Amino acid sequence: MKTRFLIISVLSIFIATSCGSRKDFIYFQDEPLLEGQLSSEPTELTYKPDDILTINVTALDPATVSPFNLPAVSHNTSDLLSAQGGLTQQTYLIDYNGNIEFPVFGTLKVEGLTRSKLTTMLVERISTMAKDPIVNVRLANFTITIIGEVSSPGTFTMQDERVTILEALGYAGDLTIFGKRKTIKLIREIDGKKKFANIDLTSINSVNSPLYYLQQNDVIYVEPNNAKIRSSTYNQNNGVLISAIGTLTTVIAVFLIK
Repeated sequence: MKTRFLIISVLSIFIATSCGSRKDFIYFQDEPLLEGQLSSEPTELTYKPDDILTINVTALDPATVSPFNLPAVSHNTSDLLSAQGGLTQQTYLIDYNGNIEFPVFGTLKVEGLTRSKLTTMLVERISTMAKDPIVNVRLANFTITIIGEVSSPGTFTMQDERVTILEALGYAGDLTIFGKRKTIKLIREIDGKKKFANIDLTSINSVNSPLYYLQQNDVIYVEPNNAKIRSSTYNQNNGVLISAIGTLTTVIAVFLIK
């Protein structure tokens, strides 16, 4: 009788304090992975709607290519003690149709082009009107989002188009001690659909993965480990419950002894 009572008491404490599970905390649990569906070589970034580009055209004779550059715009910053001004290069926003409005040539379709292909296209067109043009194209709003078990989750805009997953995690302050290193989840849009894949940072082979270099608007999710999940199931009321159940167990035990 006493043994049965003690077993019931222990089970009561366990049920009262174990009120969470893995399914309550992990994101994206039912999505298929796309591992094995990507090229074995890193893919070059391609431009998409809402990307912002800077395009600068130069030549030995700057006057011949000046029509192909947007005019710089002035901006002023001032406070009570000082006033400063400067020039800022204008940018090109890729619209929902994948086009930009380029000086002289008008509407250009740039969606799906890589930087090298867009550069080549512009050089070929400008060469018909100016000698030996040099075209420099850069993505001005390379953006990634990092969530989960990192020190500083958030959305980050970078000046570099070639960013690795390790560099991205560095922006977020690295993984916390509770982050899973073996299953870093990468979410990427491919052909208009969101796809998922896992990266194992405990393996040196991860640096050779086609997913090692990120793409525009990638999302990185660091899943919490079991220790984090267990700690998340413990709430501030559990101590009170354990104390109350313990007191009740003692009272009943004393009653049974009598």
